[in-house]
Amino acid sequence: MVKKNKLMIMTAMLFLLASILIACNKSTTKPSETENETEKAEVEQQTAETRSFETERGTVEIPTKPLRIVTDYYGGELLSVDANVVGVEPTAFDNPFIKDLLKDAVEIGTPVNIEKVLELKPDLIVVMYDENYEQLSKIAPTIHIPYGTATNIQETIKLFADITGNHEEADKFISKFDQKAKEGREKLSAVIDADATFGIYELTDKGDLWIFGDNAGRGGQALYNALELNMPHENNNEEQTLQLSMEVLPEYAADYMFLTTYDPEKKGEALKNLKDSSVWQGLDAMKNNRVFYNDFDTYYRYDPIAIYEQIDLFVDMLIENPTK
Repeated sequence: MVKKNKLMIMTAMLFLLASILIACNKSTTKPSETENETEKAEVEQQTAETRSFETERGTVEIPTKPLRIVTDYYGGELLSVDANVVGVEPTAFDNPFIKDLLKDAVEIGTPVNIEKVLELKPDLIVVMYDENYEQLSKIAPTIHIPYGTATNIQETIKLFADITGNHEEADKFISKFDQKAKEGREKLSAVIDADATFGIYELTDKGDLWIFGDNAGRGGQALYNALELNMPHENNNEEQTLQLSMEVLPEYAADYMFLTTYDPEKKGEALKNLKDSSVWQGLDAMKNNRVFYNDFDTYYRYDPIAIYEQIDLFVDMLIENPTK
């Protein structure tokens, strides 16, 4: 009888323990399910809420807070305001300043591949080129922003903050950028003559030579807007690009000259011919060792993240070659 009572007591205790464990399990899993449902509801609400956005093609109804964005050439601009880029054109992955940020993004081709975009299920599409605008618009709200719409980094950040609704992230980036630019100017003031001029040039694989302004990539915004350095005196600030012949090159030469070379097949012939020319060898910048041969992919970029990083690259080059 005693054994039977003990057995009943042990059975009751085991039953009680099992009940407690089941209750605990329910109490730990239920809030998690609730949190997931709440998060899902918030995402659905964000996607569902829309607002009007004015473009050259008229008014477009876009998500108030887009969560999955596909773009052709605005990957860096969107990333600078902390947007989620799920698809972007191929050369963005060659951009040394943002390729790590694109590790989860998909390459969508050039021109944009409609099938790839469909698979990504974007809630917003942002394009620089509009040849397949109508097709893309059937997939998701599509904004066409032509090249050159914004003329400086502040306008660019403001534009993409407006598109994404990420105004706080934009303010943080601008604050960080302004601080970097200020520090760069302070470093250079001690080593660079205030009257020195700085020119940005590009050589093509066909031997064509160009000079660039402050808003055509190649480091122009970092050099002229952020660091506030002088363009060559003969260069018109309103001309973003100007092709130069070797005869007129001395008129557009600067105290410091930064050259990139567009040579996709890495032939090197055009650059060799330029370096060997008597005109190039006769430039003051060459004689003073103030010509810099810069990597195309690094300096071609003009998105806000690239411009931010280019500031230090220019500062470091110039500190090693002072004029004072």
